[in-house]
Amino acid sequence: MSGTSPQEILDTLLSYIPDDAKRYTGDVAVFVNGSVDKAADKLRDTLSNLPEWVPESFRPHAPPPPPPVITVPVGALERVQNWVSRHKILTGIVVVAAGTVVYKSYKASISLRKHRRAKRARSGGRLEVVVIAGSPALPLTRSLALDLERKGFIVFIVANTRDDELLIQALARPDIRSFALDINDPTRVGASIEEFARYLQEPHAAIPKGKKSHLHLKSVILIPSLNYQTSPIATIPPSSFADLFKTHLLQPIVTIQAFLPILTARLHPPPPPTELASSLTKDPSKQREKEDLSPKVLVFTPSIISSINPPFHAPEATICSALSAFTEVLAAELRPLQIPVTHMQLGTFDFTGFTPAQGTKFQSSTAGRGNQGLLTAAGVEQTHNWPDAARKTYARNFLSQSTSAIGTTGIRGMRGSSLKDLHDAVFDVIDGTITASTVRVGLGASVYGFVGRWVPKSMVSFMMGIRKVDELATWQGSAHGSPRSNLGGSHDGEDEERMAGSESFISVAPLEGVAGENVWKS
Repeated sequence: MSGTSPQEILDTLLSYIPDDAKRYTGDVAVFVNGSVDKAADKLRDTLSNLPEWVPESFRPHAPPPPPPVITVPVGALERVQNWVSRHKILTGIVVVAAGTVVYKSYKASISLRKHRRAKRARSGGRLEVVVIAGSPALPLTRSLALDLERKGFIVFIVANTRDDELLIQALARPDIRSFALDINDPTRVGASIEEFARYLQEPHAAIPKGKKSHLHLKSVILIPSLNYQTSPIATIPPSSFADLFKTHLLQPIVTIQAFLPILTARLHPPPPPTELASSLTKDPSKQREKEDLSPKVLVFTPSIISSINPPFHAPEATICSALSAFTEVLAAELRPLQIPVTHMQLGTFDFTGFTPAQGTKFQSSTAGRGNQGLLTAAGVEQTHNWPDAARKTYARNFLSQSTSAIGTTGIRGMRGSSLKDLHDAVFDVIDGTITASTVRVGLGASVYGFVGRWVPKSMVSFMMGIRKVDELATWQGSAHGSPRSNLGGSHDGEDEERMAGSESFISVAPLEGVAGENVWKS
C-alpha cells in the first residue's frame, strides 16, 4: 500500500458502491434540498407576518415583486398558426377538401372553354362517322344523336325494325341516318356490315361535283334498353326473364359482335400520293401518332341499381352486371389491338323535352307530395296483380322502397344532371381527352357507386324503408299438383303449358313442423 495516494484509496472505495445506491443518494439529496427550501420560504413568510411588537431586525425582507407582464397583441397570422398547430387533423381534411374543389373547378372551367367539333375536310365536308347501336325510341339515343350531328359527325343509328327507321326519319336531320341491321338474320347482318364497310372505303363529296374525301369510323356506341321490370323475383315468370335476357342482354352482345370485323379491320383511307411520298422522310413515331385512327367502343349501362343491388330489381341488377362483365372481357380482348373500350356508367339525367311527364327511369324525378302520391298509386296498382300470398309477403317493403327518400331512380327531390354533361363526356372519350376505362357521369353515379362499395347492405336497405316482415304467407297447395311430381308420365310440352298457365312464385313461409324451409307453389 506504500506509494498509494489518499485520493486513489478514496476512488477505490467509491468504486465498490453500487450505481443504484448512488442514484438513490442523489434522489434523497434533491428531496432534502427541496424540503429545506420550502421550509425556509415558510419560515420567511411567517416571520414577515409577525405582530408589530416584533423588532424589525427579526423581520426578513420581502422578496421583490415579479416583473409586470406586458401583453402583446397577437396578429391574425399568428392566431391562424396557433389554431392550425392545435387542430392538425382537421386542417389536413380541410386542405384536401379545398384542393379537390379547386381541382374540380379548374377542370370544369377547362371543359366549358373547350371547343368540341369534329374534324372536317378542307371543302367543309364531314369526315368522321359515329354509329349508335340503341333504340331510337330511347330519349338517350335521340339526344346523343342530335348532339353528335350538331358537332359535325355523321351519325348512324342502328334500326332493327321498320318502326325504328321511321323514328330516325322523324328526326329530320340529313346527317342522322338509319343503319338497317336485323340481328335475327345472320346472313343479312353480314351483308349490312359489308355494305357499311364499302360505304366507308368509298370517297364522298360534301356538295355535288365537289372534292371527295374518305370517311373514318370514329366510334361505336352501344346503348342497351333502359326499361326494366320492378317486381319481386317470386312474381316474375320465367318467360319474362327469358325475354329480358334476349332483348336487353343478348341483343347488345350480338350487335357488338357484328361490328367487330369493322373495328378490327382498321378501314383507314388511303393517303394521297403527295402525303405518301412526304411520309417516307418524316419521323415514323410522329407518323404513327398522326395515323392513330383506331375506333373507340363505348358501352352505356345504368349504374345506380347495379351498384347497390336493391330488392325487387333482379332483372336490371342481373343484366347490368352481366353487361359490365362483358365490357371488361371485350376491353381485355381489344386492348392488344389498340381499340379502346370505355364503360359509361350512367346516373340520372334530366330528359325534359325528350320524354313526357312519366318517362323512363333516367328522367329526373320531381319533388313534392303529388309525385310521391303518383308513385304510391302506381305501386299499389302493380301489387294488385300479384298473387295474394306474394302481395302479403312483399307488398309493404315494395311500396316503402318505391317512395323512399333515396329511391332507386336517384335522390328524390333533385333534378337529374344536364344532358350537356353526358354529351361532353362522350365527345371527350371519342377524341381521346378521357382515356379512363370507366367513366361515371350523371347524378348519383358516383354517390351510389361509393355507397354500394363501402356502406353496409343492411344500412342501405334500412334507408330504403325495408323492414322485417313478421307475418308471412302460408302454403296453399295447387289442385294441379307439382310439375315435378310426375316426371315419368308427362311430356315436356305438357309441363311447360301447365307451368305457364299456373301461378309461379316462391313462398317464404315455413311448413308446419319444418322450420325455415322454403317451398314452391305451382
